[in-house]
Parts: sequence; C-alpha cells; structure tokens
Amino acid sequence: MDIEKRYQQWCEKLPADDPLLKELRAIENDPAEKEDRFYQDLHFGTAGLRGKVGAGTNRMNRLTVGKASQGIADFIVSKGTEVMKKGVIIAHDPRHFSKEFSELAAGIYAANGIHVYTFDDLRPTPELAFLIRKLGCVSGINITASHNPKEYNGYKAYWEDGCQVSSEIADGMTACIDAVDLFDGAKTMPYEEGIASGMITVLDHSYDRMYLDEIEGLAIHHGDELDLSIPLVYTPLNGAGSRPFRQMLKDRGFTNWQIVKEQENPDPDFTTVGYPNPEDPKAFRLSEELGRQTNAELLMATDPDSDRFAIELRDNEGNYVPLNGNQTGYLLVNYILEGHKTAGTLPSNGAMVKSIVTSTLSTEMAEAYGVKMFESLTGFKNICGRIPFLEEHNYKYLFGYEESVGYAASPNIRDKDGISAGMLVAEAAAYYRKQGKTLFNVLDEIYEKYGWCRELEPNIILEGIPGAQRISRMMSWVRANLPDEVAGIKVVKTIDYKDGYEDIPASNVLRFFLEDGSWFAIRPSGTEPKIKFYFYARGKSRDEADQKGEAIRNEILTKIRSVE
Repeated sequence: MDIEKRYQQWCEKLPADDPLLKELRAIENDPAEKEDRFYQDLHFGTAGLRGKVGAGTNRMNRLTVGKASQGIADFIVSKGTEVMKKGVIIAHDPRHFSKEFSELAAGIYAANGIHVYTFDDLRPTPELAFLIRKLGCVSGINITASHNPKEYNGYKAYWEDGCQVSSEIADGMTACIDAVDLFDGAKTMPYEEGIASGMITVLDHSYDRMYLDEIEGLAIHHGDELDLSIPLVYTPLNGAGSRPFRQMLKDRGFTNWQIVKEQENPDPDFTTVGYPNPEDPKAFRLSEELGRQTNAELLMATDPDSDRFAIELRDNEGNYVPLNGNQTGYLLVNYILEGHKTAGTLPSNGAMVKSIVTSTLSTEMAEAYGVKMFESLTGFKNICGRIPFLEEHNYKYLFGYEESVGYAASPNIRDKDGISAGMLVAEAAAYYRKQGKTLFNVLDEIYEKYGWCRELEPNIILEGIPGAQRISRMMSWVRANLPDEVAGIKVVKTIDYKDGYEDIPASNVLRFFLEDGSWFAIRPSGTEPKIKFYFYARGKSRDEADQKGEAIRNEILTKIRSVE
C-alpha cells in the first residue's frame, strides 16, 4: 500500500472526533510529513518499538501500541496455558502518553487471559527487569523512550530471563504483531475493570523495597571505611529515578547530598533539560550550578527511565569535568576490582562483560586482577545475556557495561541500571575521600598505570529514507576500501562481524586494530538514524593520546563523509 493510500485509510477509519484524525487533517497538503509518518510501520525489534508520538504507522499511538500488545499477547498465548499464567509486568516513565499506553497494554493482555502486574506510578526500567524474574513473569513491558527527546515514546519488551527480548523471541513476536489488524484486531478491557476482575494486580511498595535491597546488597565497603559526608548532587532529569535514588542514598547513610529541585519531579516536556540524556554534558547545567553552591565533589544523573547513568567530577581547579561512558566504566571496574580485593571478597573465578565497541582498557584492568573480561554485541540483552553462560561455566559475574553510559552490577538485574551504578560510584567516591583522594585523582591514576587513552565517539545523523540509504552506502564503501593504515599507523587486524566472529553473533559492525594499541569501530545505530564511530587512541601521555585520537577521527570521518 502506498503512502497516500495509507493516509486515506487512517482518515476513513478514525472516528470524526479523534485527535489523531485532527492531526492528519492538518498535514493534508504536506507530502513530506505524510511520507515520514507512513513510509513504514514502526519497526518492532530487539529494542521493542520507539518513535515520535503522533498519528501514522511510523508513530507511537494507541493503534500501534495496541497492535504490538495484541501481537505479543498472541505470541504468549501460543506458548500455552502454563506460560500465560506466569503473567506480564508493565511499567512506564514520565513521558506524554506513557501512563495511557501502559494502561492500554495492560487491558489488552488482561482481555487475552494473561495476568498483568503493574504499578501505581512510574518506575525505573531496571526495577521492571528485576521483578520479571522475581515474580516469575513470562514477559515485561516498559513504556519509555529512555533518553530520547520529549517528542518520542517507546515500548521496551522483555522475556522471562529478565533481558530485553532476543532476536529469536523478537522475530516470533513480530510475526504475531504483523498478523494483527491495526484498527480492530486488539481485544481490550478497561484498565479499572481489569483491576476489579483480578486480572490486573497493582504492586505495592514492598516490591520497590525488594529492588532497593538487591541494589544495596552490592555494597563493598561500609561505615567507617567511607566518608559519608562527601558533598554530592543528583538529578533524575524529571524521570523515574527520583524516589529510588534518594531512598538509596538515605539507606546507605550519605548525609550531604542535594537533588536538583527543578528536575526532581516528573515533567514530560523536560522543560529545564531539553534533551534528557545524561551522556550529554548540557544535561548537567543545573547540577553544576547547584554543585558550585554546595561545593559538591561529584555530580550524578540518570535518564528518564533510570537505566542510563552519567557523572561529572570536580577537578583540581574546582571545575566540573564530564566523563564519557568509558571513563565512568573505568572507575567502576577499578573500584569493584580493588574494592573486592581490599575487602577480601574478590573471587578467583570472577568475570566481567563489555560490548565490542567499549574500550579494551578495562580488559587490561580486569586481567591485572585475574578477572576474565568477556565481550558481547552492544545492548544489555547481549551483555546480561552472557550471565547464564558464565554461571554454567562456574564464573562469578561481577559487572557488565557499555560505553553509552550503561552499567549492570547485579546478576539479578539483567539490564543497565542507573540506580545501582549511582550507589557504587557514590560509595567509591566516599571510599577514596576517606583516603584523601577524589575520583578525579583515581581516574588519572588508572591512566598512569594502564596507559593513556583518548575516547572519541562521534555520530553522523542521517534521518529518513535517504539517510538510511546513505548509511548503507557508507558501510558498503568501508567494506570495499578497508584501510591498511590510519593517521600513519598500520592496521594490524580487521574484524567484520557481518557473519559473526568467534562466539559473537552476526552484526553490522566493523572493528580496526592499529599496531600501537589504538583501535576504532564503525556501526549503524539499531534504534536511531545515525552511523556511530568509536575511537580509542593509546599514548604514553595524555597529549600523545589526544593528538592520535584527533588525527584518527578526522581521517576516518573525512573519508566517510565523502560517500554520497
């Protein structure tokens, strides 16, 4: 069906008083807007659904959410009565329509005879992931667009292992979703009727306590080993982390922390943030202001669904320095290894997991402590998906992370978790402060010990059909023109993951290793319209690493941008 026919079908099918119809009438004479809304169905993959909120097949709305929910319900029903009895748990973030979409989904699952567990308000994604296994659910759904701008929403799908759905499960769900009629294919039950009938259970706050107990059980040092008066600032960026993060800090005994008041409570417009991604230093503007007022040593932020976590450190001159995801990862890997060693709890069979595009400096750190670092594809369905393998092979999981500010410290929370990462970073800062050091000092010590590294992660954003086609041409061009050297440094190894590599499944990723220990990777994003680059330049000093990093980045980006 072509774009105009899709547009007309929606106009004919929607009720006259439907806000979605009003939205479509407003673009009647805008071919470009029609194309963007209808050129494809919102794709359901291993990250679920994600898109702008609005009318159209390429948008998040009650019809696309209903179709996805009915399809997943059909998939679960196909597994049999015993699987249906396990139920589904549903959460949501503070975004526009998140609560409405979560209640719609709950009503659809309930109408299909699948028990639903839900919450009285927004909850962090990692809490949902934790409770899937705790409750023995077959699946979990979170209505969230994570760190995306306010115009977006999404539909994260999990399976009974507590991870986001694997490719195999996603394929099965997709087949069922595709078979559902968009306009009248979903069975429905009003949310309140579902509660009254017992098909929908609203979980009480004891389940929040279970999640916090799991996080707080990760503590390595306690009491007098820590300086709990360390001045801290935290912002939830108007998201779901506010309540659990504050409670965690209180439970751990921190006495000198502040929360950014303008960002403490839910705000679907993210008025004081704009782009609510803690990976972007601009998200720390108000935190820095509060930090200067309170002389804070550490600034911490979680994104709207509280799975991402980022920090800024006060340097020796009193300025706040944003850390990238790799650098925060170095601090966490270092503290977990050193902390357990000093506490006498470092296992002889310890293991960590990082993604293939995350810095190998942490691999050297792990190996120095006798801990094995495993690799996986990007995404925590892959990182945490390693946990069963590790357990089967008698490894003790200690930590998993990737460079895009995602960290997973508990084997029982099988997704990135900003709350537990925040607890461990705050604990580490308090531990080193007791020794007269800051995390800024510790990061320099890591570089001095293992070698300086410059981490650069530029992206090229290319939206729409032309953008997707150009990204495809860029990847084809690189494969046809593999470099022998970059910035005057010889390429000694190239890995193309398109057909898989060793025990890593197939993925559209290229990785290049240089003779001086530097390396870089290229891959298209699976959830956003961009091609991503990961540069890791090694040097004997900070300046040398910086200069190499700039030279490697500039040469590669210049060549890539020349591909039309």
